[in-house]
Amino acid sequence: MRPILFLFALLLAACEMPEVAPPSVTPEPRPVRARPAPPPPGPSLDLARYYRGVQEGLVARGLLRTDGGGPDTPFDADDLVRNFERIALFEEYATVGGRIVALETESQVHKWVEPVRIELEVGAGVDPAKAARDRAAVEAYAERLAAVSRHPIRTVASNGNFHVLILTEDDRRAIGPRLARMIPGISKAAVETVVDLPRQNYCLVFALDRVGTGVYTQAVAVIRAEHPELLRLSCIHEEIAQGLGLSNDSPLARPSIFNDDEEFGLLTTHDEYLLRILYDPRIRPGMSGDEALPIVREIAYEILPAS
Repeated sequence: MRPILFLFALLLAACEMPEVAPPSVTPEPRPVRARPAPPPPGPSLDLARYYRGVQEGLVARGLLRTDGGGPDTPFDADDLVRNFERIALFEEYATVGGRIVALETESQVHKWVEPVRIELEVGAGVDPAKAARDRAAVEAYAERLAAVSRHPIRTVASNGNFHVLILTEDDRRAIGPRLARMIPGISKAAVETVVDLPRQNYCLVFALDRVGTGVYTQAVAVIRAEHPELLRLSCIHEEIAQGLGLSNDSPLARPSIFNDDEEFGLLTTHDEYLLRILYDPRIRPGMSGDEALPIVREIAYEILPAS
């Protein structure tokens, strides 16, 4: 039997910032009779403080932008072609010696053919108000992705093929056996990557490809429940988009979430165009770069005609 190929994208390399005192925040309203969720365990509390400091540090430096770019971030059709090549036709991580390591390798077009059914699971230890906000964010994002990609993408309550897990530290460390049931044949390296995720890695996604075809059939994204709101939403945006087939990053991509500089926290118009190119029916899963790029250029100039 040929081995199952797993494609990985470990996202948002950590920017370790000094912890600072959090700003004053007005508590969110809660239902009168709702019982507050119990506080997360000690490790989660420590991580929540750490990531709050990370987010505050990034925002203070003008990063994690939510404006999608503007006059300071112009791009044209040639930029789209160059960035598509690096982001959609290369992989950021590879399995070497039984471990997942950062190793950029040339790849092929990967995309979904069947409808994408996003099933969100929020851990029991997550505050109910935050869980409700996460569900609303994923539902809205799925609608946006469906519109820009022109591919059927929706959220479901069960029988999903793209699982988004928002888990506390303890929940994530215990997820190994469930991952094996969710994705039969998952590698030991994949499970260990999720269970032993170091704190400098904020979230991750991996997608199952029918070997050699470039067709995605399943994906799982794991996001830390300890993240504050913007960092959490940023992970939702990047992980799901990368799980659709934009699996790499490029230092030249701007304005984009597919860039490790973390300048942009949420999907940009530039990134929407990349998804539109990827899911154009002229771009077929399994295409090599030589096959795909002439068509990518044609589509890019349809989107952004030369002035």
